[in-house]
Amino acid sequence: MAEKQRRGFYRWLQERIDLPVVLGWFFSATGLLYGGLDQRLELREGLQKALRKPVPKHVNFWFCFGGMTFLMFGVQVLTGVLLTLYYRPTPEGAYDSVRFISNHVTMGWLVRGLHHWCANLMILFVFVHMLRVFAYGAYKQPRELNWVAGCLLLFLTLGLGFTGYLLPWDQLSFWATKVGTEIAGAVPLVGHFVLYVLRGGNEISGATLTRFYAAHVIILPALTVFLLAAHFLMIRRQGISGPL
Repeated sequence: MAEKQRRGFYRWLQERIDLPVVLGWFFSATGLLYGGLDQRLELREGLQKALRKPVPKHVNFWFCFGGMTFLMFGVQVLTGVLLTLYYRPTPEGAYDSVRFISNHVTMGWLVRGLHHWCANLMILFVFVHMLRVFAYGAYKQPRELNWVAGCLLLFLTLGLGFTGYLLPWDQLSFWATKVGTEIAGAVPLVGHFVLYVLRGGNEISGATLTRFYAAHVIILPALTVFLLAAHFLMIRRQGISGPL
């Protein structure tokens, strides 16, 4: 089945992509960037200043996991937008829409696979990135606020993974979400309130699916973009931390 899908994908590319047209669009966009827009906004000067910023000599492979996490987030946003074109966040339509994406939409299996695996890689990379920051002592003064922003981004990443797990609306995602929300409900004093807010009631239902979908595609991504902007601005201002 997978081999047949790959062959269909290659055939689709050959039939629909006209290389001269693609190159023409590329050169037109490049001319616009370095032509009229550059004369008015001085884009080339700003781009060269950013690209020529010196990198400290101690920077190695372990410093790349922050950027790799951001790359995974970008892939998640792109593939997530494509998936929302066909996904239906209702108890009656969620599972069938996921099957339709995987089996009938052109390259749907590829988009869903990228979304799934990049989500797992994003969680892995953010943990490695934070371990590197902790090992190098990069959380110390004057970078305490950036460490706090990074910790919040870690929780948002886990939240994105948790809310997205329910969206296929199959047996595995249903019972995993039931267990996860019950763990949240076991928190002393506020547990029942948290459980009710997460589920939209006492049991997992269509309200739960709607809340998780809204959190997954609107609330958590918006908060993530805001914190990423603050995170990058502080890195740009303070520079890359040195070794211990």
